[in-house]
Amino acid sequence: MKIKHFFLMILCFQLSAAQELLSPSDFLGYELGTRFSRHHQVTDYFEHLASQAPDRVKLQPYGTTYEGRTLMVVFISSADNIANLEDIRKTHMASATGNSEANKAVVWMSYNVHGNESVSTEASMLTAYELLTGKKELLENTVVIIDPCINPDGRDRYVNWYNQFANAPYQTDPNSKEHHEPWLAGRPNHYMFDLNRDWVWITQKESQQRLKVFTQWLPHVHVDFHEQGMNNPYYFAPAAEPLHEVITDWQKDFQVTLGKNHAKYFDQEGWLYFTKERFDLLYPSYGDTYPTYNGGIGMTYEQGGSGRAGLGVITAIGDTLTLKDRIDHHFTTGISTVETSAAHAERLIAEFADFYAKKNFEFQSYVLQGNEDKIEALTQLLDAHEITYGYTNNAVKGMGYEEGVSLNNKEPKLVVSTNQLKGTLVKVLFEPETKLNDSITYDITAWSLPYAYGLHTVASKKIVQANEAAPAASPAAVADKNALAWITDWNSMKDARFLADLIKEGVRVRTNEAPFSFGEHTFDRGSLIVTKGDNKHIPVIDILEKAARKASKSIYSTTTGFVDSGYDFGSPSVKMIKAPKAAIYSGGSVSTLGFGEVWHFFEQQLHYPVSVLDDSYFERVDLSAYDVLILPNMRSLDKDKLQKIKSWVRDGGKLIAIGSALNVLDRDDDFSLATTEAEENTETHHTPESYNSSQREAIKELITGAIFKATVDPTHPLAFGYGSAYHTLKLSGRSYQWLDSGNAVYLPQDTTPAAGFVGSEAIKRQGGSLVFGSENMGRGTVIYLADNPLFRGFWENGKLFFANALFMAGN
Repeated sequence: MKIKHFFLMILCFQLSAAQELLSPSDFLGYELGTRFSRHHQVTDYFEHLASQAPDRVKLQPYGTTYEGRTLMVVFISSADNIANLEDIRKTHMASATGNSEANKAVVWMSYNVHGNESVSTEASMLTAYELLTGKKELLENTVVIIDPCINPDGRDRYVNWYNQFANAPYQTDPNSKEHHEPWLAGRPNHYMFDLNRDWVWITQKESQQRLKVFTQWLPHVHVDFHEQGMNNPYYFAPAAEPLHEVITDWQKDFQVTLGKNHAKYFDQEGWLYFTKERFDLLYPSYGDTYPTYNGGIGMTYEQGGSGRAGLGVITAIGDTLTLKDRIDHHFTTGISTVETSAAHAERLIAEFADFYAKKNFEFQSYVLQGNEDKIEALTQLLDAHEITYGYTNNAVKGMGYEEGVSLNNKEPKLVVSTNQLKGTLVKVLFEPETKLNDSITYDITAWSLPYAYGLHTVASKKIVQANEAAPAASPAAVADKNALAWITDWNSMKDARFLADLIKEGVRVRTNEAPFSFGEHTFDRGSLIVTKGDNKHIPVIDILEKAARKASKSIYSTTTGFVDSGYDFGSPSVKMIKAPKAAIYSGGSVSTLGFGEVWHFFEQQLHYPVSVLDDSYFERVDLSAYDVLILPNMRSLDKDKLQKIKSWVRDGGKLIAIGSALNVLDRDDDFSLATTEAEENTETHHTPESYNSSQREAIKELITGAIFKATVDPTHPLAFGYGSAYHTLKLSGRSYQWLDSGNAVYLPQDTTPAAGFVGSEAIKRQGGSLVFGSENMGRGTVIYLADNPLFRGFWENGKLFFANALFMAGN
């Protein structure tokens, strides 16, 4: 009997121990804030919480990063709420369609979207622990969703670097190495993309996987935790102007309510903060704006520190800012957010439902027509955001996005209307021009999807009736095994991937510099021509058909190379496409984001191999091993390295310079680039400008992401697959004069922006400026991409220009 009691006591002790929730410090084995936690330690801690309190904590892994780290969300609420979590979700989502039975507030808190803004993940653990222990009462009417780290790859990059180079004990001197990250910093993800600007475009794996969970919940409140420069006080809502016009009065008012509650706690501690400055709510792809345009209260919280602060640093005013301080601040606003949301749950629920009530927007439907591949690419984006659409063959009247554009034909058209659950998001993404109530903004001011995807569009003030079913696609033509040659078109990224697949399999492909035809079949410039004679060494039919099925491409077969019009296949105008061995310049003054855009394009969009050549050993690289070298956005380049590149180009290499890399080449007399200068302003100011007006004066020189209609020379290989016009996204007020020849895309003399903010001085330099062009240098070619067609990976209609630069131009 005594033995039975002994084992019963042991069992009770074990059960009691199993229910003990350890604080982050106790679990990790070090005081929180005395070192940076690696990602696996953070996930281990949340798994601990879930195992010790399974009735109140639920973990949901939602994917992995490019480097294989786990992505997860953590649901924290009362035992009753966790037991009924799916019912709560369904009821909450139903409230958007008029159901009034929802009675739980949903608060989603996202941490560490920027990897080296590393404090927030540490704060997420303390916040979760406090909600489960000291603040349990807040969970009765609230479901809290925590994403502990949106960007684990970037965060571990920073943490691992810091742990390698930190002094022991840590050094507060801001000049010490631990306060200066190397070139490949921890802010972006694996491919050097800024995930905080990818919520809409979802170009990155992390964003794509997170969106699937986010759209299942659409929280009432979403907080994105950040860090800013180490000398700045804390920032929290309300946001700065400009605020997009679709943002409701309630969304604005509740930001004030939240801000005042935060201020109460900060005032008690004597902590400084600021609001209503710098961080606006306009660009739709942020972690604060995207939730806002989906009916929530979206906010950014910014703690001073970022990658400079480490475990502790002396600030500009002589104070010591520690990681513990930074954790305390994010912890305070996190708990305050849940507290305020719980206190106003009923109103949050009612206003969320009201947000989704039918709205009387000026334009009720957006109707788009154009290349089938681009339509397909757009619908894939819409599907991911659960935006509904349909199709019509009827003629449609409305406001054309381009002068003279009319959709009064009977061809298939895509119809996207605002009369749907995501109607507000549709307006934000499709509107021809965003209304600005302040020209000083934190990001770009134009992003309209019709321009980004290169589609002819009209905006209708009426609902355009449409069918859900897509128009039947033309059946793919099977390649004839007995043909002399096989031909297909070239006008989208799908075609570029098809070509890349063929080249990787050793297929030799030609392209035409002028249109040609066989009977009723006409093929435009840049068409892909595979001949049997060029490919006797491989099973070309099998490779061709496999690649065609993968890309859903139709193949035209011909038994003769004698064309009815144009040039025959043996003509010098039908050139072999060289299988390029490409490299990207990295390190030095290269923008990490600019580098990442090119890297990601090759590996995740084009699926074509590329080498990375770093600035640190570039002088030892034999460039003759490469056909193409890409210079991403960069500030400067060592004179000897530039001389090496020029010699390589003269020997037959192809140099592609993007964005600010043109500034580097512009400083060298061997390149034909010349910046455009505005005419000197001869007006005299009768009174000095006020000190306060300096920022307003500075924006006169800027272009903050504006869209211009450019003229295209479709005979230039850089422009194969395009028509006579292209809408370019311009990110800088700097411009370059037309080249003497080789201007593939350029702005006319009388140019004006189609959308977005352009400073009054900057616009004077845009007329008669270069967008994309090329020039010969010795036996090689230099290609200038003044506007970055790969910017953030979302300007779909620009990507074929880069593919042309790689495969078509300069061969």
